[in-house]
Amino acid sequence: MSNLKLSGQNRLVSLDVFRGITMFLLVAEAASVYHTLLEANPEGTFLHNFFIQFTHHPWHGLRFWDLIQPFFMFIVGVAMPFSLNKRMAVASDRGKVTRHILKRCLLLFLFGTGLHCVYAGKLVFELWNVLTQLSFTILITYFLLDRSWKVQLGVSLGLLVLTEMLYRLYNPEAPFEHGANFGNYIDQILMGKINNGGWVAINIIPTAAHTIWGAICGNLLLSSKSGNEKIKLLLIAALAGLVIGYGLDLAGITPIVKRISTTAFAFAAGGWAILTLAFTYWLVDVKKINSWVFPFVVVGMNSIFIYLFAEILGHRWLYGFIEIFSGGTLHALGMGESAVAIITALLTLGAMWYLCYFLYKKKIFFRI
Repeated sequence: MSNLKLSGQNRLVSLDVFRGITMFLLVAEAASVYHTLLEANPEGTFLHNFFIQFTHHPWHGLRFWDLIQPFFMFIVGVAMPFSLNKRMAVASDRGKVTRHILKRCLLLFLFGTGLHCVYAGKLVFELWNVLTQLSFTILITYFLLDRSWKVQLGVSLGLLVLTEMLYRLYNPEAPFEHGANFGNYIDQILMGKINNGGWVAINIIPTAAHTIWGAICGNLLLSSKSGNEKIKLLLIAALAGLVIGYGLDLAGITPIVKRISTTAFAFAAGGWAILTLAFTYWLVDVKKINSWVFPFVVVGMNSIFIYLFAEILGHRWLYGFIEIFSGGTLHALGMGESAVAIITALLTLGAMWYLCYFLYKKKIFFRI
């Protein structure tokens, strides 16, 4: 696995693994893997309760799938100090790097809004996509990269306090009510509508904390501290996030609601993200147990490309294309609808993974 070793001292395999696993899970969702498995298991069964964790919680609560988007935004933050160091070593021109970041954020914004047009099948202006949020969180994190971790942490906490105040001042009686919260109010101003699922564009403010915390962790991993020291600090930060997040929820102060990214959710999700980074760093970069990581690294090396491909073509075209052949063959063999759907979803996932593998072998990596 020599191709997965650190490149100089500026690449962590654990970061590639964390990114790759997150993207693999997103691609599996686009391939309808979780949907078909959920549909195949009746409500009340263990497997149904297990696979429902791969769906978003309807409102107050936290499921595993609610962590994927924060993981994605956190990972981008972790990578930013490594990316900045690499670009500065090549360009030695901060202005040029800044222009690159501005261009990247603009492209992410256009990709995010463009995806909503694909979803709707017509031109729309909607700001609820993760890429749209990233265009904001990357920008604010970039301008904090040269600051101390105390300043970065202070800004992130300030954004969360601001979020809490805006929601509570707008609707003091029920600040986090679906359909009548501050986020819905801002969406009406920006887009003239609200999202039926409860998602709000103003999530760019609290979720910026995840990208900023990622950058703090990235700088820590770049530091000269020992591996054990880094893991200890990551675990302390993760525990703090989990205690604060779940504590706010259990105390009845602020509920954990992913769809509007309440402060309780931001802390809890951030805690899980830091904990996951600590574990992958310990396992892959400290203990060097990395013989299993290749399938995930392959996906993570083209993360934005495969996300866009999966969202545009995955479950919208590729699944149906594969179903023509899998369904025609398996139905003829007497296989039932549920089994055919599951196999088709797995084949779709396999096809998208192979596309990543093909690009990896050809050394084609899409960057923005």
